[in-house]
Amino acid sequence: MSLFSAQLHPGRALGFLVLGASLHDILTRLKAEPLRFPKLDLLYSPPDPVREPIVLSLPANGVRLRFDGPEQRLRLVEVIDFTKNHIFLKPANDKERDLVRPPTTNQAGPSSQPSQPPEVAGPTFRHIYQRFLGPTYDGEYIPDAEDSKGAAGTYVLSYPGVAFTFPMRRSDYSPSKDVVSLLSSSAIPNSMAVFSGDSWSQSRETMWTELLPSIKLTAPVVKGKDVCPDEVSLVKIYGGGKLEFMRNWTNSSFWVMLGDTTPQQLVAELGPPNAIYRKNEQRMYIHKLRAASNTMARPSGIDLKQQDLDSTDTDQSSHAASDEYDSNEEGAIEDDVVANVSGECFYNYFYLGFDILVSTPAAPSRPPPSQNGNGGLPEVPFKAESADRLVATKVILHSNVPGSYPFNRHRRCRWEIPYLVPSSDSPPVNSETPFSEIEDGLREEWESIYASESEARKRQRGMVLNRGWGDSPGSSCELLGGWEESGGATPGVGRKLDGNEDSTTTLYGFPGLVFEVLKNGYVSAVTVF
Repeated sequence: MSLFSAQLHPGRALGFLVLGASLHDILTRLKAEPLRFPKLDLLYSPPDPVREPIVLSLPANGVRLRFDGPEQRLRLVEVIDFTKNHIFLKPANDKERDLVRPPTTNQAGPSSQPSQPPEVAGPTFRHIYQRFLGPTYDGEYIPDAEDSKGAAGTYVLSYPGVAFTFPMRRSDYSPSKDVVSLLSSSAIPNSMAVFSGDSWSQSRETMWTELLPSIKLTAPVVKGKDVCPDEVSLVKIYGGGKLEFMRNWTNSSFWVMLGDTTPQQLVAELGPPNAIYRKNEQRMYIHKLRAASNTMARPSGIDLKQQDLDSTDTDQSSHAASDEYDSNEEGAIEDDVVANVSGECFYNYFYLGFDILVSTPAAPSRPPPSQNGNGGLPEVPFKAESADRLVATKVILHSNVPGSYPFNRHRRCRWEIPYLVPSSDSPPVNSETPFSEIEDGLREEWESIYASESEARKRQRGMVLNRGWGDSPGSSCELLGGWEESGGATPGVGRKLDGNEDSTTTLYGFPGLVFEVLKNGYVSAVTVF
């Protein structure tokens, strides 16, 4: 294993570990170098994985990374073992400074041992204060929870964007002593932290909530494909096929109108997709026939051609070049019609957190009753006469919830539904809202279109989805196409792939929306159509 070597950028980054980078970006980079980063430990709260912080430990490299839950952005970089890495500082117009001199090997042969003695566990206070970073203000003493004189507390020596923690007993601390008097020249810190802010005491209160600058404005970002385009920080779902994509740092936004926005407009705003995916999926075919039979008429070939778009698999774990389907001769002809729709595909934006289906025009879903007056939103008439052109018809927003089956295939995409506001003093429901609250709001919003409450509940029943068996529908968009009323079994019948990945979810459909819900009650993905 090669030693992790990184330049320290106080308040900004440790090597390619840039503050503000997404969990998806960091994990993707680390997993691409298994020899350099052989072990990754991800810690999160299973009951509340989208609001509590996420911790990513690199035990072989002596580094620990902390991300906030809602945005999954890197907020804190900690070095907890100085012997497993090489950290250096390179000031402008000055020579490189090592925090700890990396171990060197003798030239005697492959069996030679590092020349640095193993008892050197980290940099000394004198080296940090005199050679590495220079003088700084007195630090802050944080007593042990027991607050007894014999208990070992922590003394935090803080610089702008960097802090070191030293063990210190309560009896040894005195507010009248300066930092040099408190710490002996040979004192070795337990850890080092890289954070955004002037000092640790000022930054720790707002560390998890402050708006971090775009990583594109940070000097040490990695060049190439690892760098995200201008990020979409929030997607507002207004209903009726209207979505507003917001950007934090430019104070700008753009609209995606399902049934009207073209691929050229998507590329102009979002850049080229990370991948373009085509697949014909037949596993939900029986539900399309059942939905059609409810209307007492057999679906035509044109209907089947359109319905096939609703069963496109975006599960990136099992892309197949073709799918086989056994049927009689008549069914085979109809399947051939379904399977030969040209041009339709998914634009996969893994680094932005969503997929967009580009297909022949389809009218978007009806607007919610509270938005019938359009609410001042842009109005774009549906152009049914342009049947040969391609437009965006569906958007799948991924939540990247730790522990879920598709974790880390997409960056987390935050979203909100502005027309669902629980009360006047609360924000709209969003990607951090438990689905039980979202469901209550949507049922109240759409209750006027159903004849009775029992009919509404029947149409809004959940359908169980198990990705791990390989023969279940691959994404929440499987539920689209006029069969939101499809019933399901009791959640929890699936199996886990291992101790961390839960492959069973439940799909819930509402007009224009399909939610894929995990067992802990949070939304894994939402499809807008």
